[in-house]
Amino acid sequence: MTDFHAGTRALITGGTQGLGFAIAQELVAQGCRRVVVTGRNPHRGAKAADALRETGAEAYYLQVDMSDADAAIYMVDSAGEHMEGVTSLVNCAAMTDRGSILDTTPALWDQILNTNTKGPFFALQRFAQRCIDERIPGTCVNILSIVVHCGLPFLAPYSASKAALLNITKNSAAALSKHRIRVNAINVGWMDTPGEDVIQQKYHDRPEGWLADVEASMPFGMLVKPEHVARQTAFFLGPQSGVVTGSVMDFDQQVAGAYPDTNDV
Repeated sequence: MTDFHAGTRALITGGTQGLGFAIAQELVAQGCRRVVVTGRNPHRGAKAADALRETGAEAYYLQVDMSDADAAIYMVDSAGEHMEGVTSLVNCAAMTDRGSILDTTPALWDQILNTNTKGPFFALQRFAQRCIDERIPGTCVNILSIVVHCGLPFLAPYSASKAALLNITKNSAAALSKHRIRVNAINVGWMDTPGEDVIQQKYHDRPEGWLADVEASMPFGMLVKPEHVARQTAFFLGPQSGVVTGSVMDFDQQVAGAYPDTNDV
């Protein structure tokens, strides 16, 4: 236990499972006593909030569809009412539905970009406005993906959405630094989450138990784990990261731009 986040009032989108919930747990472990998690599934949300309360936090769940910009704005205000203000925002909610340059429909494009980019943009906007109005410093972490460097062919709209959010991270960090609001981001690699298990079986016909075989082929014998990314997120959100803003960290075991040794080809 630490008290790095004793004064944190955190709003975490997509915080009812996987990485978002791991971030909430890590913040609470570091002293956060007020947290709001959001998601689309009320049953899962209630369960997540109950679990956080059992660890000593004052936790709330809000049902939010991040593809609705007005709902994202209202979410920040609602969280502020629950916690008497929001000091930290984590944009974690995202859609990872598949689509390539050849088969992505306008409807799918809009759905992914609205959820992964538009919603987070307006959540950050409202968060920053409130921090400025209340004259308090704030911190935000946008959860991105390693696909911002290119992405697999079947992740065309998803890659575009995260690349756009990367620019929003840097642009807003520059704009908001004079208000002592820091904005950073993490490019997460292939991660072991309940959602990823569903995606792999739904879109890639992987059998149950696919994770063990995949992890055996990874350089470090595992996929990225939510708890690892959660600790880095807590670092960016907390005082240990000092004045760092506009930083985008690759959190993966694959190095972007690296190729196999030509002697091995």
